[in-house]
Amino acid sequence: MTLGSLGIVHFLPLLDETRKWSDRKKVISVPLFPGYLFVHIPRTVESRLTVQKVPGVVNFVGNHNGPLAIPVSELDSVRIILSRGSGCSPHPFLLAGARVRIVGGPLVGIEGTFIRHGGQSKLVISVEMIQRSVSVNVAASDVEPVSQNAARAPQSPPHALPMHRA
Repeated sequence: MTLGSLGIVHFLPLLDETRKWSDRKKVISVPLFPGYLFVHIPRTVESRLTVQKVPGVVNFVGNHNGPLAIPVSELDSVRIILSRGSGCSPHPFLLAGARVRIVGGPLVGIEGTFIRHGGQSKLVISVEMIQRSVSVNVAASDVEPVSQNAARAPQSPPHALPMHRA
């Protein structure tokens, strides 16, 4: 039983990647968003149950009230990008205000707060003790979210002031 055989409209955004083995290279299609498949179904319990019975389906994205609809405009944008072969690649979701680390360019390793100002992405570094900050323009592709669970121990610079711990 598959979604297609059940007449359910679905969308699995795929990217072509070249994988290299010791004896060959091969182009394979991989999900753009691993673990996610988008379906267009009526908002009925019966429709949800039909989808959930398909092997490999775990659950719907949602909250305590149930499944939530993904805006069609967002999925249409993904479709357009993929159809035009514009060389896209997955990127961590960056929310303004999130703690991020620079992973590319001359500032590799610096952590700060990600903000957007107009059309620009910036990294804000704050010195809490004196309540002052500095911002630097960064390419969004050069930063990654800092995991709350895998926070690195801060490195003490020379002549560091004692840190206030909350």
